Amino acid sequence: MPVVVVESPAKAKTINKYLGPDFTVLASYGHVRDLPAKDGSVAPDDGFAMTWEVAPESRKHVKAIAEALKTDDTLILATDPDREGEAISWHLKEALKSSLKKGKTVSRVTFNAITKDAVTKAMKEPREVDEALVDAYLARRALDYLVGFTLSPVLWRKLPGARSAGRVQSVCLRLIVDREMEIEAFKSQEYWTVKAVFRTPRGQEFEAGLVTLGGKKLQKFDIPTATAAELAVQAISSRTFAISAVESKPATRNPWPPFMTSTLQQEASRKYGMGAKQCMNAAQRLYEAGYITYMRTDGIDMAPEAVMATRGEIEKRFGKPYVPDSPRMYKNKAKNAQEAHECIRPTDMGLGPEKIRVEDDQRRLYDLIWKRTIASQMAAARLERTAVDVTSPDGQVGLRANGQVVLFDGYLKVYDQGRDDEGEDEGRLPQIMQGEPAEKGAVAPEQHFTQPPPRYTEATLVKRMEELGIGRPSTYASILTTIVDREYVRKDKNRLIPEDKGRLVTAFLANFFHRYVEYDFTADLETQLDDVSAGERDYKDVLARFWRDFSAAVAETADLRISEVLGKIDDFLSPHLYPPRADGGDPRACPTCGTGRLHLKTARSGGAFIGCGNYPECRYTRPLAGDSESVASDGRILGQDENGNEISLRAGRFGPYVQRGEATAEQPKPDRSSLPKGWSPDSLTLERALALLSLPRLVGAHPEDGQPVETAIGRFGPFVKHGATYANLPDVEEVFTLGMNRAVEVLAQKRSRGPRAGAAAAGPLKVLGDHPSGGEVQVMPGRYGPYVKWDKVNATLPKDLAPEAVTLEEALALIAEKAAKGGGKPARKTAAKAAPKAAKKPAAKKTAVKKPAAKKAAPKKAAGA
Repeated sequence: MPVVVVESPAKAKTINKYLGPDFTVLASYGHVRDLPAKDGSVAPDDGFAMTWEVAPESRKHVKAIAEALKTDDTLILATDPDREGEAISWHLKEALKSSLKKGKTVSRVTFNAITKDAVTKAMKEPREVDEALVDAYLARRALDYLVGFTLSPVLWRKLPGARSAGRVQSVCLRLIVDREMEIEAFKSQEYWTVKAVFRTPRGQEFEAGLVTLGGKKLQKFDIPTATAAELAVQAISSRTFAISAVESKPATRNPWPPFMTSTLQQEASRKYGMGAKQCMNAAQRLYEAGYITYMRTDGIDMAPEAVMATRGEIEKRFGKPYVPDSPRMYKNKAKNAQEAHECIRPTDMGLGPEKIRVEDDQRRLYDLIWKRTIASQMAAARLERTAVDVTSPDGQVGLRANGQVVLFDGYLKVYDQGRDDEGEDEGRLPQIMQGEPAEKGAVAPEQHFTQPPPRYTEATLVKRMEELGIGRPSTYASILTTIVDREYVRKDKNRLIPEDKGRLVTAFLANFFHRYVEYDFTADLETQLDDVSAGERDYKDVLARFWRDFSAAVAETADLRISEVLGKIDDFLSPHLYPPRADGGDPRACPTCGTGRLHLKTARSGGAFIGCGNYPECRYTRPLAGDSESVASDGRILGQDENGNEISLRAGRFGPYVQRGEATAEQPKPDRSSLPKGWSPDSLTLERALALLSLPRLVGAHPEDGQPVETAIGRFGPFVKHGATYANLPDVEEVFTLGMNRAVEVLAQKRSRGPRAGAAAAGPLKVLGDHPSGGEVQVMPGRYGPYVKWDKVNATLPKDLAPEAVTLEEALALIAEKAAKGGGKPARKTAAKAAPKAAKKPAAKKTAVKKPAAKKAAPKKAAGA
């Protein structure tokens, strides 16, 4: 009984239903192997050899497949029909090598839809794993690894606060930052338009806009002021008008092509506000349920049988006039289009949206896909466009009205694509005859200002990336998710806005790695990778050319001083960091001392801020985005406490904070408290400020030992404390409201996790966050002192760095330094001692699986033959 392997259990369940009991269908649960997240997993000096390991969570799935192969001689790899699916099949084949001996056979099958016909047909057409597609995957994976693990440590050392950089994500981030800089540099220009209402002899009204004044055709900015607009209004009001011309032209509108990945993401964003990730998750579930064809594609053609089924459904539902004489054929115009599978369409055109029972987001997406597919094969819409000229007898003043009439709706009966702009459709005009008088009604001027380019939405960003040839359909969702998760970009009402952290990273890369964030360079690299997938280029040659120049660029940054880096970034971001002042003064002049110049600075904690160049004489600081009206550098007085001390809200290098009184010789450090995350400076009251300054708050005496129980807000958030026990609180408000019963419960839960018997058994002192390559970074207690831990890398904390004070950026730098030295768990020492023995039989001891060049070349020749 053959063993069939697919990616997901949902897909396995559907396919098992079609194949029946003669097949064993198992799921790999996605990729089973990956590059270990540490230095050395790709070796440029060893022919770009790549070390792979089976992920811990995948071992049980690989074992289940191996167990099934003990009694079955045939393995059928039925993963998705794209580059990533081919890579999963290759990984499975490599991971199962020990189980594929003694005459067992391996084959690869693909299908574009999970239907009975498609699956059974695919089983009759097995093939080998496509080595060219695997090579393209290896090249992409190696490039992304080398960029991430080489460039990210440079960022951590030279640009405190940065988290990571990626080959495509950094270019995508640059698009968003560049657009924001365009918006900030934009200077609006005023202009006016004038419209008048006219009435026909039959009493029907229509509106026309002024296009001719003083016998001269008006351009956009020819009426620049309210005064000029009023003169134009008077010119219209003082004249009579007649219809000088009526011109009607027939027009047609053809339907849009069916969806591919990028256009589906764009339309789901426009019509439903779906993010790219949400859209692809819903599409994945529809595909696995057998409702739609494969959803990661840049193809827009349809299988002939699907075209005929669509035309039949159109005639059945809407009648013969809605079916064009011949089927519509579509050709992809996207830059670097490749891997051209069929478009995204329903597997059964007769299965309308009203007939399927799925979750709401899947239903809406299926409705969109079904309508777009149906519309793509429908007849064109027929329109009549009319232009009416209204002119004064002397010819000095002329107005024009435009409108259209839909004569036959065609595909518009089912679907019309959304638009990214907000322009209005032309309205329908009444019956108007040339030569007849036009009775003048209200005349109104309207003020306008030119608008900056709009911020990107996910839809428009995907469209722009597609136009530039950056990334691929399967990567757009993950790229957008990454830059939002890294806090380089935030979403506000579906618009993408760069955070200051994202601006800093872009400025650094634009100044010191300019070539690698160029749009043309990234698109050209994508073309080379496409050539690899087509078998026209060797992937190691692509890697070698890239690595030669990239490693040299990284080496050039070794001697860069942080002050030099900050200076270049300061200049690059100057329009954003130092916007023009309302009084026309120097935007870089220090508002406190008046003589110092403002500069970009960084703190040890990793945050960036603006500070005065006269430090330490002048201690003015503010956040990167500038002083907010509510948090001025010199403080905003909120009121006084019961002792008459002023309570003020101020801006510091680490954000807004409240302060009691002023510094004096007796008390050089007045009481201060930072605003907790989520607290808005604009809504801060004196009562809330006093509550912050009163922390730590005494809840009372613990009922068991009488020791005080207190609440406070620390570096890592709100907590409750009893003796040496600290327990995190989920909500900052509990710091001010927590009662004894709740406090005892939270503390008991913390203690119930068990005593710390040693470093091996102890839990983390603190979870700092996620490593750029995935996985938590933790502060751990150790026998010889605290250390930071990530994956298999343990790095001891310096003696002067307290475990409760360590930041994620500091931890990442320590981990990178340790990994560069080959450091890891103590178990590595054992492995090192065993190395001489292992050297005698390297093939038996190697856990790395490398793809030899000789084995790779042979299949290519066979494929070429």
